[in-house]
Amino acid sequence: MANPGETSAAFLLARPGVRRVPTARLELFDQPGFLSADLCEELIGLIDQDRRPSTIADPNGDHYFRTSETCDLNPAEPAVQALEERLLALNGIDPAHGEPAQGQRYDVGQEFKAHTDYFEPDGQDFARFCSVAGQRTWTFMIYLNVVEAGGGTRFKVIDKTFHPETGKLLGWNNHRPDGTLNPATLHHGMKVRKGVKYVITKWYRERPWGWE
Repeated sequence: MANPGETSAAFLLARPGVRRVPTARLELFDQPGFLSADLCEELIGLIDQDRRPSTIADPNGDHYFRTSETCDLNPAEPAVQALEERLLALNGIDPAHGEPAQGQRYDVGQEFKAHTDYFEPDGQDFARFCSVAGQRTWTFMIYLNVVEAGGGTRFKVIDKTFHPETGKLLGWNNHRPDGTLNPATLHHGMKVRKGVKYVITKWYRERPWGWE
């Protein structure tokens, strides 16, 4: 890659099973069966051990904006190492540019309202979050289980909703081809209506991570 914190559509589409959503508004991909059911179960167990209330970078006064729970996954865990190996084989992004993998758990009624993953340049915490590693480049999210009802991920601008499937991966570029931030990546982690949803999220940065 020209930038070790980036991947490309051509690179991803060369991987078996990767599909691109047919839209010019953003680079958005999925791959069913990216992780095995057994590895998904191991990761769910890790999330349940260490979950805590989720937060957002720039509080907006809506205390119900993100109501899930989050787990910072231990990179020493064999299941997390297996996850990272699969992601590297998929996207070719230098692991030094990756944030630590996170797990999220959504119970009935929990959601993450429509948001983008990049940090707003005029946000109150932009400097704190981006001073070391820079802006987020790519996002990869993996569903770990089937949800009985609800829990989809809706990309509002292109009116595309993905539904949780065990091991299914979504990936998108948070920038446009010209390098500017892409508001068409706006997405909503919709409310779970029945059951529990588990996902993994992995974000990559312009520069090496560098945080302790």
